Parts: sequence; C-alpha cells; structure tokens
Amino acid sequence: MQSNPKGKRSMRNPFNEAVGILVNDPTSVITFSPVVLSVPGRIVDLQIKVSAPSMGSGLPVILLSHGHGPSNFVSSLHGYGPLANFWAAHGFVVIQPTHLDSKALGLRESDNQEAPLFWRSRAEDMRYILDYLDQIEAAVPGLGGRLDRSRIAAVGHSMGGHTVGMLCGQGVTDPADGTEVNLADPRIKAGVLLAAPGKGEDLAVFATEHYPVLRTTSFATMTTPALVVVGENDWSPAFSDRKNWRSDAYFLSPGPKCLLTLFGAEHGLGGVAAYDAKETTDENPERVATLRALVWSYLRTALYPEDTAWPTACAALMDTPNPLGIIECK
Repeated sequence: MQSNPKGKRSMRNPFNEAVGILVNDPTSVITFSPVVLSVPGRIVDLQIKVSAPSMGSGLPVILLSHGHGPSNFVSSLHGYGPLANFWAAHGFVVIQPTHLDSKALGLRESDNQEAPLFWRSRAEDMRYILDYLDQIEAAVPGLGGRLDRSRIAAVGHSMGGHTVGMLCGQGVTDPADGTEVNLADPRIKAGVLLAAPGKGEDLAVFATEHYPVLRTTSFATMTTPALVVVGENDWSPAFSDRKNWRSDAYFLSPGPKCLLTLFGAEHGLGGVAAYDAKETTDENPERVATLRALVWSYLRTALYPEDTAWPTACAALMDTPNPLGIIECK
C-alpha cells in the first residue's frame, strides 16, 4: 500500500468505490498478449489476452467474451479493461479472446455464412481455450502451475452474454439448416450474462433480418448457475418491443439463477467495455465499480460454496441509503 505523504489529501475516486461491497485486497497484475492459438478450420488464428495476479496459486479462471460493439478495438482482446483488470487484481486469471466478429478483424462483411455475428465460432473459441489451457499456461511467463481447472467461469457482455448462455446450455438453432446446436460445456461452473439478448420469439423485425440466429434463442435448457445482469434503461425497439427482454435468461431458465438490475443503466452498464469509451452512453464509474465487485462476489461463492461473499454483497447493496440496483435469486 502506498503511503500518503504529509500534506497530501486523499481524493475520492468513484471508479474504485463499490458502495458497501467488500472485496479482498488487490494485488499487482501481469498481462500477456497475444497468445496465439492455431485452430483447425478457423479463418484466422485465435488471439487471446491473459491477465493474472502477480502472486498466488490455485487461481480460478474467468473466460471473458466481448460484445459485438461498434468500436474498432474495444470488441477484441484489447477491450473490457475495467472488468478484466479488476478481477485479475482480486484473484482471477482472466482470459479474453478476439472473436471472429471483432471489427478489428474485418470479417463482419465477409461471405461466411456465420457473419456478421459468428455466433457458433464464438462459443467454440471459448471451448478451444479450455481444451488448450496447458498451452496457454505455458505461454504466459510466471503462470505455470498456478491455475485451478476445477473453478472456471464465463462472463460475457451483449453478444458475449449470448456466447456465455450457449456455454451454460442456452438453446440455439442454426438458421442455415434448422439443426439444434448444443455447445454447453460442463467445465464452465458458473456464468455471468451482462446485457445479453432475450428470447428469440420476441425479437424485433430489424434484428431478425440482420441477426437471424437470435430469433432462435431459448433458455429452457440453460441449467448452469448464472448471474444475469441488466440495465434498467437498456431497451431498443430494434431488438424487442419488450422493455424487460434482456432479463429473459433469468426468468425463462431453470435455477439456480440470480438477476441484478442496475438502476438507470443502459446497454453499456456504466462503461464496462473500456475506459472512457465513446460508445458508453451511460458512463458512470461508480456503477461499474459496483457491478464488477458484485460479479466478483457472485463468482467467489459460485466457485467456492463455503465463501459467503455473495450473500454478504447482496445485503450490503440493499443496506446502502441509495442502492444502485436490486438483486433477486431463485
């Protein structure tokens, strides 16, 4: 911990303050990128970024899936620093792939039948990472022998939430041939879906025309424990007429699930995708700080059932005079 020299005044930093939610002490973080994996049949190599605590062993793992956003590099391994850096500083190894729909790769307008979303490839990227954790661990200096492969979670924002849903058992039908696709992975012990798409039956005409796979989304088989996070004001008629559409993963899937609704939040949930990103319409550092601390608490208890971080955090959120959100579980 840095000392406070005499005469220097500590300044409040809302980005570091999750009101009332306690987490463990941070440590310094090591980051390494790109780790390049050659995937048979993939159009380009899979590039990932690894962020990890500089010390400790038996570390749990988070696979972090980016969204389909409009920026050139936020939707890639270069984005989501506010989340990845925090979770790594507080004990997780965070692995971020660049999916094929990343604008940085320039493949969205290709004639590939999966473009522009590359929805199947996204989930396959995450599964491939798990298949080759040994290779990833060996490629990152200082990471060897420090991962706990029995404690793996997946977190995704927007289209990344759809990807995590698939890994957790969410149903999808390939619009090209009508076959049901099951990419659930039992190695994922818990999921976190941030502002993810809702059920396909309520998809709007615009989104149906441009992203037909979303029309097939269903949650009846999404059995993996998960936290669903939604913004109170995250609504677009281009995707659905229903204002609570993005909470479907909670209401329409079997338990155990929890739902965190952030008051006043829009699709960026305060700015999870990047520091000072132009695409964040509801920039709110305190909201991001609270969100990432709550996700940390949820995953601590989901992966370590004896850890009371989640119920403690839920109580702390509601005990504040002006809570930033509300949580319900089933």
